[in-house]
Amino acid sequence: MNFLKKILAESGKLFEKGKPLSFAYPLWEATDTILLSTNSQNKSGPHIRDNMDIKRTMFFVVIALIPCYLFGAYNIGYLHSAAMGVPSSILSDFILGMTYVLPILIVTFIAGAICEITFAVIRKHEINEGFLVSCALIPLTMPPDIPLWQLFMGTCFGIIIGKEIFGGVGTNVFNPALTARAFMYFAFPTKISGEKVWAVGPDGYTGATALSIPANPTEYDTATNLFNQVTQFDFSTLNLFWGLIPGSIGETNKLLILLGGLFLIYCGIASWRIMIASVLGLVFTAGLFNLLADYSTNAMLTITPLQHILIGSFLFGTVFMASEPVTSTHTNKGRWIYGFMIGVLTVIIRSVNPAYPEGVMLSILIMNMFAPLIDYYIVKSNINMRLLRNA
Repeated sequence: MNFLKKILAESGKLFEKGKPLSFAYPLWEATDTILLSTNSQNKSGPHIRDNMDIKRTMFFVVIALIPCYLFGAYNIGYLHSAAMGVPSSILSDFILGMTYVLPILIVTFIAGAICEITFAVIRKHEINEGFLVSCALIPLTMPPDIPLWQLFMGTCFGIIIGKEIFGGVGTNVFNPALTARAFMYFAFPTKISGEKVWAVGPDGYTGATALSIPANPTEYDTATNLFNQVTQFDFSTLNLFWGLIPGSIGETNKLLILLGGLFLIYCGIASWRIMIASVLGLVFTAGLFNLLADYSTNAMLTITPLQHILIGSFLFGTVFMASEPVTSTHTNKGRWIYGFMIGVLTVIIRSVNPAYPEGVMLSILIMNMFAPLIDYYIVKSNINMRLLRNA
């Protein structure tokens, strides 16, 4: 390690201010802090001592996402083997799935790194680690057969428009990963929606997701046992939880998502209030629709609260995106309001517009926009109450 430290110290002199490579200092600094701990010290107080810094926070989020990647790769191979009707093993399915997941992951990180390094050099500041989490999240929201050039464009859009134009990590209003997902959905709808993009199989093979069943009332009846229909996939409640169904790479296994959420809560990174409030908002709205709606006009209204939780990306979005500390609310009361409205809007978007049954993405982006306003009025209310109390 001393040898490596000496090399980095000597090479760092070339990147100092006024030296030939000073323009590339952010790139050298990122390499130095990734390989070794930073040796920078505060010159004046206050001194905050904590075992968590930004790099470790980002690293823990990536750790929480790894199980979703591993299962996502296996699920791709499993569904492919089922579509082809060939025998397979866990290892062979996993290896086949990784041939789809790895290129997506590599292209996403290349696009994100290019954007982040470019803006760091232009602005002459250190490279922010936030793009690592964004680039780790984006592949998990994609179908396995997404064209890589479209993924490159979507990632660049998410990093630049979702984060960099607002000033970088900590100042962005919208979640960059969801911004990339929204761009992909509206720019390339045929490659990220429909039944042909979610499961890898022979030409013409379709992989209907659980959300597409009640969204197509001409194909499926409107009875309350929608997910007991005979299809090529098992949409039972148990299998919806275990995730051996078509969907985005990281959204299907709910157990791994919940474990990732518990890990982030334990580390103090994600807010449990937002997660619980989102579920409460979804259960309230779905239950209300079940009681009051006319099932004959919209099959999406027959979905029970439990089914709403288990199908689609609701849990994944709630755990890893809605509770993201930068773009969510920062007051405790605000977190309850913010999360509850995400759950409410998810059910409304899914039910009112069956053409777009996955409402989690839009509901989180909408509430990202209102998060600062919610915090503003919560803080203002607290100030007014204290003024009245001390009057």
